[in-house]
Amino acid sequence: MNTQFDIPAPYVLGPALVLFALHTTVRRRRRAPGWQGGPLAVRALTALYCAAVAWLTFFPLWVYTGAYRNQMPWTNQLNPIPLLTADATMLPNVIMFIPLGFLLPLLTRCTGPRQAATLAALASLLVEGTQFAQYLAFGSGRAVDVNDLIANTLGGLLGHTALHLSLRITPLRNLLERCALPGSRLRHQQRHETTAPDAPDVADAADAADRSGRSAAAPPQRRVR
Repeated sequence: MNTQFDIPAPYVLGPALVLFALHTTVRRRRRAPGWQGGPLAVRALTALYCAAVAWLTFFPLWVYTGAYRNQMPWTNQLNPIPLLTADATMLPNVIMFIPLGFLLPLLTRCTGPRQAATLAALASLLVEGTQFAQYLAFGSGRAVDVNDLIANTLGGLLGHTALHLSLRITPLRNLLERCALPGSRLRHQQRHETTAPDAPDVADAADAADRSGRSAAAPPQRRVR
């Protein structure tokens, strides 16, 4: 059978966002940890960001069957050679993943640029793999380009760097720490800083030990009558 039709993004992303909103409402009414105030706002922003990325990378989803299906071999959809066709078109991929790198320490235990780059690369692989699966299943889809993977990973690193620069500004740091999810790196770091006891001064401790030793070694004085 020869058919061709497209699935618009709102038909898929709309119900997904509605389900997220219902789930959020239930968790908020039950006063679940991490579903109030700042953390709830971060969850909502993350959901909207994921929906925007899906809109840009997967939709509109064209479905072709029969004679309408792309007859080119699937190997033509792959570009495994890095930077061979690199140009200014990589810039949107960099920009698209900057919010991900910024959000990672607010959502996860991501502790450094290496982990941020790894998670960004895995997310990019998920996007590229889904696009390739769309081509195999529906006969349409975008090319799988290793340059997209490089650009997305770079965007994640830039976003992670932007977060660390923001943490140097005290008002922004306080705001981000309040918005971080329970169990995230920022929340864990904030808890550690607020509960860690003050370290004793080394010089004062040495002086106290020295005075204690002298008092213990000094002979008792006789009372003169």
